[in-house]
Amino acid sequence: MTIFEFTPLVFGISMLAGFLGALTGLGGGVVVTPALTLLLGVDLRYAIGASLVSVIATSSGAAAAFVREGYTNIRIGMFLEIATTLGALLGAFVALMVPTPAIAIIFGAVLLYSAYLSGRPQPVVPVDDHPDPLATRLRMNGTYPSLDGPRSYYVHRVPTGFSLMFGAGALSGLLGIGSGAVKVLAMDQAMKIPFKVSTTTSNLMIGVTAAASAGVYLRRGYVDPALAMPVTLGVLAGSLIGTQVLVKTRTRWLRLIFSAVIVLLGIEMLYKGILGRI
Repeated sequence: MTIFEFTPLVFGISMLAGFLGALTGLGGGVVVTPALTLLLGVDLRYAIGASLVSVIATSSGAAAAFVREGYTNIRIGMFLEIATTLGALLGAFVALMVPTPAIAIIFGAVLLYSAYLSGRPQPVVPVDDHPDPLATRLRMNGTYPSLDGPRSYYVHRVPTGFSLMFGAGALSGLLGIGSGAVKVLAMDQAMKIPFKVSTTTSNLMIGVTAAASAGVYLRRGYVDPALAMPVTLGVLAGSLIGTQVLVKTRTRWLRLIFSAVIVLLGIEMLYKGILGRI
């Protein structure tokens, strides 16, 4: 395959990845990394390096639109980003010492477990729900647009969410996925934040997390500009389209898309990792 055939193909795959990343809060890396590795035969570490750069583009393209629409909770994102950034630095250093097939197996397992969790209904919030004292002190409670007008919500279990975000950051550095899947699930399931707020806040956070670990990959020579450029441009274009679709899409469909994509990729990564073919 020549460079003139390879580059448009990478761009097209990345554009689809960016679209799904913005639509579900996953971040484009969760699709880009396995797609480049499994479909195009790119070395996993170089795919992760390009993916991390693309995740920054996804966040840049989608986050501004979501903030403008009033979905993103900036205070939640900035507070939880403390944990994810520390975790991302740890994960990036560990990734350079772990065998490639092992990373693929971890990747597949994380995706399948994320799909399982996302299929579970969000915990029912009582009508007389009371705000969490810590969340209130940090001014995390907020509102988001809905068809019936602004809808308020309360944030719960802040320490649990903070702990999960450290793990999400470590996975980001280890796998180059932006860890949007874990972030969305932590906010959605543990902290009881509405799904659209979780996905949009995740899009704000993933860029900072990816930037922390991308520097480690760049220093080790795993960021190839010839690969990173079409990936970044494709993901950015896809993410801008995804932001427009998200506002008009029902939460139920977002969950179905979220689960279907990561189940397929998770199974494939597990299969390749176990056979040691990555």
